[in-house]
Amino acid sequence: MNQINTENQITGTIVTPTEVHQEISHESTLYAEPIAHIGSFTVTNSLFTTWIVVLIVLIITLALKIKIKQIPKGIQNMFEMIIEGAMNLADQVTGNKKITAKVFPLAFSIFIFVLINNWLGLLPLGGFGLIETTEHGRAFIPLIRSGTADINTTLALGIMSVIGANIFGVISIGVWKMFNKYVNLNAFGEMIRKVRREPTILISAPIMFFVGILELIGEFAKIASLSFRLFGNVFAGEVLLMSMSAILAYGLPLPFMALELFVGFIQAFIFSILTLVYFTIAASDHDEHEDESASTPEGKHNKDNHVHNEQVVV
Repeated sequence: MNQINTENQITGTIVTPTEVHQEISHESTLYAEPIAHIGSFTVTNSLFTTWIVVLIVLIITLALKIKIKQIPKGIQNMFEMIIEGAMNLADQVTGNKKITAKVFPLAFSIFIFVLINNWLGLLPLGGFGLIETTEHGRAFIPLIRSGTADINTTLALGIMSVIGANIFGVISIGVWKMFNKYVNLNAFGEMIRKVRREPTILISAPIMFFVGILELIGEFAKIASLSFRLFGNVFAGEVLLMSMSAILAYGLPLPFMALELFVGFIQAFIFSILTLVYFTIAASDHDEHEDESASTPEGKHNKDNHVHNEQVVV
């Protein structure tokens, strides 16, 4: 019998007919698997999926823009209802229509991007992939893997959300006020001015300064929270579906797939809502809130009592 050699698609190694009939294994890995190389740039299956998602969003956006009409009907009417409902929800989160108008496009875009990424990894496209020969045997690498199942994607989204919120805060309230949120130099300035009148400020001012440092640490915690929550839920869903398919390929994974569709929606919703919250917090000015509390009748009454006490002391 003539020996037939088969060339591997990735490694370029020669595989004999005996090796061809070996069992092909596939295991979910924490890292995205490479499927191609463009020069020195490695294309992973998660990155390839995100490219597909961007292409899908671009096609839908262009199609809506071309066919948009002044009197909506059909699919345009459906999209306008979705966006209107989403904006009303965003108004409830931000409490300010001006902030909503500025932040909503970014938050809604993140929602659509994450949602399609979560759902695209659940489609029955797992049979499309590459066979790679390794020292442990033959392994199957799927072409489609949810982009949010790669920590690099979720980490990039988290960094973008937190840095974007701080940039928005600088634009909204100014560099100095944004800087004092994290390095509260005003606390020490007030301590010098009020130490004779309020000796307790010697204790409260350092505390307020260190609270700002904790807020700075909290910004890094936000990145970790956003990225690991999304990655953990999506990756765990992939492992769950693979385990159920290994037990019984037909029927058993269906209810779990429905569950993962719901989880994918919830995770996209949570990520976009938290982005709205972070932008709203960054745009809020604590000094203005203090001034507003002082302008209320109760605040004015406390201020008048304070002035009266000072006059009595004098």
